[in-house]
Amino acid sequence: MASGKIDGITYVTRGDVTFARSKPTMPAHVYTTPAAKKRRAIFNMIQMHLKHHLPTLRKTITPKGIGSAYTRYYSLNAKPLARALEVLAEEMVAGKDVTINDVEEAIIAYAADHPDEICIASLKGYKDLFLSGPWPDTITLHAVKGKSTVIITAM
Repeated sequence: MASGKIDGITYVTRGDVTFARSKPTMPAHVYTTPAAKKRRAIFNMIQMHLKHHLPTLRKTITPKGIGSAYTRYYSLNAKPLARALEVLAEEMVAGKDVTINDVEEAIIAYAADHPDEICIASLKGYKDLFLSGPWPDTITLHAVKGKSTVIITAM
């Protein structure tokens, strides 16, 4: 198994699986449209949020396949997080400096209005838990079967 670039194709090995990726050739103007700038702003803010909560997510999200807790959280929550950050993204594209506090406030407000959309805990054998306001200091997970409970301190 090898990794590297050959003829514009990048080969990456993760575990026992080799992936081949080609870099798309898109015209530069595609990346400068208002919609593209907004998508990029949303993606950047979601990454800020993910990095802010990564120590907790490693404890509360079971990775899937060869992915990580980080990528599974993103796949579970990409759409609701994008909706939560839509207005803030427009402000960011217009030139506003956005901080992690701004991102968290927007997500908290969205979670309060949509309490069953942003999953903050999806641990194998335990019931999923959704954000319904501010990120909790402790996360209590209840087993799907039995009476087992796990309490996780958020970092």
